[in-house]
Amino acid sequence: MVDVLAKNWWIILIRGIAAIVFGILALAFPHMTGIVLVILFGAYALVDGIFAVVAAIIGATRHDQRWWVLLLEGLFGMVIGLVVWTDPLISALVLLYFIAFWSIVTGLLEIFAAIQLRDMVKNEFWLILAGILSILFGIWILHNPFAGALAVLWVIGAYAILFGVLFIGLSLRLRSHARRGLPA
Repeated sequence: MVDVLAKNWWIILIRGIAAIVFGILALAFPHMTGIVLVILFGAYALVDGIFAVVAAIIGATRHDQRWWVLLLEGLFGMVIGLVVWTDPLISALVLLYFIAFWSIVTGLLEIFAAIQLRDMVKNEFWLILAGILSILFGIWILHNPFAGALAVLWVIGAYAILFGVLFIGLSLRLRSHARRGLPA
């Protein structure tokens, strides 16, 4: 799995950049209407899911036995993104629960994938940190659903930026692994 991810490190880089762009937009426009936030989150979850599915397909074509973890993560993100888009008038509380549930499931799958990577890449921790951050973020939302919309928006933006930075760190680590010329 690490060789497939290393050869396609740019997919993880794009996921990290998408998260940072989402986070910056969320912080830059704190007074945006709920419908814009819904569309923005739906787009982010959909794009993130698509790139995870692409990574899974590449892994499957290379007969990687762990491709299904990325596929589950990607499909889940795509479903959440499409559900949010199909009903943009969804209530803010339901949206927060979607975000929390998506974040927790994604975090668990990222930690699972990271454990697999740790067997192959020495001192690999970026994906574990991203998974832990995702889970903590989801739990925080579940415990604070009625927090002020502005506060939640700022936390969502900060989370997305930090998550993106961690994924960019992971992509650079994978690129380094690929450049060492290890077999695919």
